[in-house]
Amino acid sequence: MTSDTDKTPSERQGEATGAQAFFKGGGIAGAAPGETVSPSAEAPGTEGEETVSTWGGHEAAEADRARIAELEAENADVKDRMLRLAADMENLRRRTEREIKDARQFAVANFARDMLSVSDNLDRALQALPEGAREGGDAGFTALVEGVEMTGRSMLSAMERHGVKRLEPLNQRFDPNFHQAMFEVPNPELPANTVVQVVQEGYAIGERVLRPALVGVSKGGPKSAVPASGPDTKPGVPDESTKDA
Repeated sequence: MTSDTDKTPSERQGEATGAQAFFKGGGIAGAAPGETVSPSAEAPGTEGEETVSTWGGHEAAEADRARIAELEAENADVKDRMLRLAADMENLRRRTEREIKDARQFAVANFARDMLSVSDNLDRALQALPEGAREGGDAGFTALVEGVEMTGRSMLSAMERHGVKRLEPLNQRFDPNFHQAMFEVPNPELPANTVVQVVQEGYAIGERVLRPALVGVSKGGPKSAVPASGPDTKPGVPDESTKDA
């Protein structure tokens, strides 16, 4: 092998020219002529840059996922609050409607309760007539009696239009919510606690009793229940489905 000291000036000049041509052709600085360059030598620092770039993208993805989870939680909370608010508004609407209905019924109930005494007095006037007085009276007396009867019917019709109903307890099972027992009548043929006589008519408005019916009930009979007047009818309350049948 020839050392640099044994090379002639022309050989040294040729090597220098070849090295310059190699570097101008894209050679890697610091590589000797003909030396094979490893990938790490071609791009020093590239692997570190790729690692930093990958780690930065991972952090960004984690931040995005955390933000999405936060927004989803906020959305679920807002949705839950909206549903609760809608439920509260619906409950308020129903409660307000019920209170308005009750207020109207109570207002009518107070008036109707006062009018019941007037209706009772009309009935007492008719019941006080002597037997056969209508048939034996003159035209004026007959017209007076008919006028009293018409007044009573008109009054009851007006109260019915406002939800007031007359109780019909006769032959029904005694119900302390609608009836008030005044006396007992021995009757072994009828089931016990069957209403056999009405002393005073009772009235109700909606689910509220204006005045209980004063009744007499049977005793001494079997304890079998008396059938109600309808499938959905409270004892002593007329069934609307069969009222006009």
